[in-house]
Amino acid sequence: MAQLQRIAIAPSQIQENLITLTKEQQHYLVRVLRLRTGDRFIAMDGKGKWWLTQLESEQAQVLETLTVETELSVAITLMVALPKGNGFDDIIRYSTELGVTCIAPVLSDRTLLNPSPQKLERWRRIATEAAEQSERAFVPTILEPVSFMTAINASQATHRYICEGRGDYPHLNSLVKTDIPEIIIATGPEGGWTEPEIENAIASGFQPVSLGRRILRAVTAPVVALTLISANYEV
Repeated sequence: MAQLQRIAIAPSQIQENLITLTKEQQHYLVRVLRLRTGDRFIAMDGKGKWWLTQLESEQAQVLETLTVETELSVAITLMVALPKGNGFDDIIRYSTELGVTCIAPVLSDRTLLNPSPQKLERWRRIATEAAEQSERAFVPTILEPVSFMTAINASQATHRYICEGRGDYPHLNSLVKTDIPEIIIATGPEGGWTEPEIENAIASGFQPVSLGRRILRAVTAPVVALTLISANYEV
């Protein structure tokens, strides 16, 4: 099935064994991918279900339900301070490929970006496209940006880590255990977290961790953190 194109659909689009395609999906399949009536592709609802389908004009016929085993056995929430420019776009793409469950953008003391509502729509579209490309069964949830304090006080997972480039903290790799069902990992902005932010995170139950001896860019740190976690669960 690797050679077949994958597109994400809303669960409401499928009724019995027929999928009603949107105008955008029809255009993408027919005009961009050059599929014809009778050609096959994979439809995914972003919530764990995949179907082998056959294009039938404005609809698609479901041929069979597919089993997908591409997800990690741990739910990872990435709490990330918004970087400047379009760096968050890359974070979403790479994090989705690495198996993240939820991405929670936060506004920290050193955050320069003030995202518009249109940004959130764009981020969710990027997550959907990345999930299609990387053959994910689920599309990660992208939350609305909130303040750092709001985010850390709302977190409920028992295993919560905040990455800090300076200080004598244990390496993340030494703390991740494969029997942990849920992890929250927080990475900072350009310039890092402020001391009060680290102190408040600790008070809220976060464990400061290191990602290595080098100082990583705001866009690089989430990728490293997620790679370390996913590697432990996929050995």
